Amino acid sequence: MKGDKKKILSIEYGSKSKMIVYIIIRALVIGVMIAQILNKNWDNVFICGLTLILLLLPSLLSYQLKIVLPNTLEIIIVCFIFAAEILGEVQEYYVIFEGWDDMLHTINGFLAAAVGFAMIDVLNEHERVSMTLSPAFVAVVAFCFSMTIGVLWEFFEFSMDYFFGKDMQKDTWISSFHSVALNPEGANVPVDMNVESVTVNGQRWEQYLDIGLYDTMKDLFVNFVGAVVFSVFGLIYIKNRGRGFAARFIPRLREDKKKEG
Repeated sequence: MKGDKKKILSIEYGSKSKMIVYIIIRALVIGVMIAQILNKNWDNVFICGLTLILLLLPSLLSYQLKIVLPNTLEIIIVCFIFAAEILGEVQEYYVIFEGWDDMLHTINGFLAAAVGFAMIDVLNEHERVSMTLSPAFVAVVAFCFSMTIGVLWEFFEFSMDYFFGKDMQKDTWISSFHSVALNPEGANVPVDMNVESVTVNGQRWEQYLDIGLYDTMKDLFVNFVGAVVFSVFGLIYIKNRGRGFAARFIPRLREDKKKEG
């Protein structure tokens, strides 16, 4: 009896926590939007409006995939959207804090793996679907789905930079590189080049400006880290099926849909 009461209280606390987070985040977004309207910064007003729409994403995922999102995972998604759009873009945290973009790409890898995991696991558990997949296979699919989303996002960033003159793939200053093209004998042996100065349109730089490559590979690497972490959580969850710390991050099929036949 006491255990049941604790469980009920835990569920209610989680719901209240989620509600409080939603209220605070939405209030902050609306406050920032009003400030941007007063400053006539219409690009940021659009971002704020987009953020309010994206905050509906967890509910849409739950409805479309017929799943239940754990409170912890849903709070992470909401905070991620706020950190990426409002803090990152509007408040320029991408420029102010060097590791901000890396942190968000790591979380993105984690969340994308959660979606991939849910799509396979809920089918695996559904009574109308004849599937019996091993925990390792489900974890691998979740990992691959996350990495695919990461690659598609990098395609999007490159397209925005190339066709619309944006700078989503941030440039990196580097002081040395290795290149076969600079080998004086034309051999397939890279030459080490230490950059002392570069002149572009009469302007002298002390380092070479890499155009997006380092940023892209770093984004994919941290996405890989996030995907691996969630895949491990997924393995633990399946083996314990609904128990333990990992259950806080794993979407699950709604009971009414699981028994639907």
